[in-house]
Amino acid sequence: MLEFKNLTLGYNRHPAVHNLSATIADGELVALVGPNGAGKSTLMKAILGHMAPMEGSIEFNGINKTDIAYLPQANAVDRSFPITAFQFVATGLWHESGIARHIRKTDAEWVHQALARVGLEGFEKRTLNALSGGQFQRLLFARKLMQNARLVLLDEPFTGVDEQTIEDLIRLILSINTSGATVIAVIHNLSLVQRYFPKSMLLSRELIGYGDTQSVLSEANLMAASTIGFGDDVASVVCEVHDHV
Repeated sequence: MLEFKNLTLGYNRHPAVHNLSATIADGELVALVGPNGAGKSTLMKAILGHMAPMEGSIEFNGINKTDIAYLPQANAVDRSFPITAFQFVATGLWHESGIARHIRKTDAEWVHQALARVGLEGFEKRTLNALSGGQFQRLLFARKLMQNARLVLLDEPFTGVDEQTIEDLIRLILSINTSGATVIAVIHNLSLVQRYFPKSMLLSRELIGYGDTQSVLSEANLMAASTIGFGDDVASVVCEVHDHV
């Protein structure tokens, strides 16, 4: 589905991802891991078309922008906007006919079903700022369900949520993947990666390893990830990468 060919991404001519070559096949479940500053979110932006490569390319084989659903980090969404949970989830339908789409009866039923699937049945009239962190993260997932996308990108989907919410969202991710979607998720908790994600891509500004998760998250690879491009911050990066192993 996706092919990275000698891909280099960066800001102001400073590479954040350097010379990445890898292929992600249709239907895979892939964890994108690495220390802070490794280029994970940058790669997500490039897949979404929000930044152009400095060198190389990303090949999209058989998919277009309407086939991609993106779940951003929760703190990137303005929760002060005066909109209800129902209306927020309904925005997931915009990919079909635009922002002016009229909500039909069948659309409303899909919204209710999506909310129930993430455990938010009865929350339709709640405003965004009335939701807890975990409830808002569930809401973000409900909106993604409306898109029925072939490629799902998740940027740190478990940050700031409780253990029960993590378990529920993991089950939802597995269900989305089982239904045929390719899922790429930025994950910091490596124990979750080892339990649930069969493939991993370990970045540290360049590709350290990609493939079977148990092989990629070897001690040697994690140490290599902690020492590339971080200068005097090596010690703190080592601690961060090993926190959840």
